[in-house]
Amino acid sequence: MLNYILMAIGFAFLIKSADLLVVSASSLARRIGVSDLVIGLTAVAFGTSLPELFVNLNATIEVRPDIAMGNIVGSNIANILLILGVSGVIFPLAVGRSTIWKEIPLSLLGAILLGLFVNDRLIDHAAGNMVTRIDGLVLLSFFVVFIYYSVGIATQGAGFEAQAPAREWTLGRVMCMMALGLAGLVVGGKWVVDGAVAMATAMGVSQRIIGLTVVAVGTSLPELATSAVAAYRKNPEIAIGNVVGSNIFNIFFVLGISAVIRPLPVGPGTNRDILVVIMASVLLFVCMFTGRRHRLDRWQAALFIVAYAAYVGFTILNSLKS
Repeated sequence: MLNYILMAIGFAFLIKSADLLVVSASSLARRIGVSDLVIGLTAVAFGTSLPELFVNLNATIEVRPDIAMGNIVGSNIANILLILGVSGVIFPLAVGRSTIWKEIPLSLLGAILLGLFVNDRLIDHAAGNMVTRIDGLVLLSFFVVFIYYSVGIATQGAGFEAQAPAREWTLGRVMCMMALGLAGLVVGGKWVVDGAVAMATAMGVSQRIIGLTVVAVGTSLPELATSAVAAYRKNPEIAIGNVVGSNIFNIFFVLGISAVIRPLPVGPGTNRDILVVIMASVLLFVCMFTGRRHRLDRWQAALFIVAYAAYVGFTILNSLKS
């Protein structure tokens, strides 16, 4: 019971600490003359994915590869099917050409690359499947390209400024808040991982399943809040850009860093979950050309939510049978 309580507190720590770190970093950036546009871009891209990053760092250090992999794959599935589903039901999400033809395909490419990296037995006839340090470096290289591209398109678009926190603190307070934010992320990440291990043991299911469901949804709460609020404020580019950007960040950066720190053995069932990520990305792309063009309509978003519920239900039932 204590582990479950600490897990819940850990999620709260992750979300609050990520927000605190983003606000304090934004305040510091203002003091040194960084533009609102760049602050907004980094706050959206990095801030909402900090929980995934610190959960994965803790899982990797504690040698819990199933939680690390499940967290990333499960978060990406939840981002598209659950978060875009909820956001699209709130307000139809019109999408720009850049997102459709560049960012969604890049997110799909990340999922396909991951599918290749986890199939060493099939491709190289290796003894086991593993995301190696070389794989991690390749993912990080793609992340550098993505950041370069993102900064370039940021100057051509609008809306990111609204995401930049407006506070400007003293330097002493900034340093203190950043330290508290980092500490909260580290502690929260550890409590979530420890709670996930305890939950998997108590329920008799694999750590991969808990990572795919409970941990993945918990670490995706910042994305849900950001996209849902953006949809409510009728800012669909931020709502969908946050999700697609987070998926790119999760695979290329979070998983890349995790694999460089410690190669990640891949357990059975991962191929099916990665296939779901690929199918969800393809479905999102196809939806841009069905119904009203370049828009995720409410009925399509509702289908996304149904698809996510079906995936989670199947995953849990299948794990209980095995």
